[in-house]
Amino acid sequence: MKTFGKLQQSGLWALGLAAWLFSSAGLAAEHPGYTHDADASRDGIGKFYMGREISQVMGHQGAGWLERPQRQSEERPDLVVMNMDLQPGDVVADIGAGTGYFSFPIAQLIGDGRVLAVDIQQEMLDLMETRKAQTDVNNVEPILGQIDDPNLPANTVDKALIVDAYHEFSHPYEMAKGIFDGLKPGGKLYLLEYRGEDDSVPIKPLHKMTQEQAIKEMRAVGFEWDKTLDTLPWQHMFVFTKPLE
Repeated sequence: MKTFGKLQQSGLWALGLAAWLFSSAGLAAEHPGYTHDADASRDGIGKFYMGREISQVMGHQGAGWLERPQRQSEERPDLVVMNMDLQPGDVVADIGAGTGYFSFPIAQLIGDGRVLAVDIQQEMLDLMETRKAQTDVNNVEPILGQIDDPNLPANTVDKALIVDAYHEFSHPYEMAKGIFDGLKPGGKLYLLEYRGEDDSVPIKPLHKMTQEQAIKEMRAVGFEWDKTLDTLPWQHMFVFTKPLE
């Protein structure tokens, strides 16, 4: 079966990975749950977390793939947004926001709320700033994150969204913990990943996650699993909650 742009552009993966690794100099000590293997698989970085090899990352050079027209039918972003129970005034963190594909539609639905659009690549933030200038959507706030910190203010976010990006995080524990800390008690995390249990989903294995793996990793930072929505064509939509204090 023919795969799609994200899976075909191996050169972009390499460029993105190189940029990400270069930016990681001087980081604090890693979570002790990580292991390393010098013999990385073709699409991985040779770093493992809870038995899962972390995949290579897509660089900003692949931004066009995020905006591909067929994404509407392949991923049904309309259903994703509909299932987030968005309310006027919500503060929503879009983690790994990329071009703002989800950030801008969400911003239009939350009235005087805000979308904190986090990405670790300044080039992606620049694309979002250009998009802001071309529209009348002013409540999207691009935020430069770090590979181990989404840079969210503590206890301020109502809902967080991660779409097809968590499996690429080189520091998944730290990023998940940063999102957990940024959410208000009772806040929701919506995590979307291609279904790892489904061989019919035409995505390479390291760019998928199983329900078991996702729940295990989110529980490690304190999230409670609410449910998994499998109404999307290719993805799990996991719903997690930060417990009330």
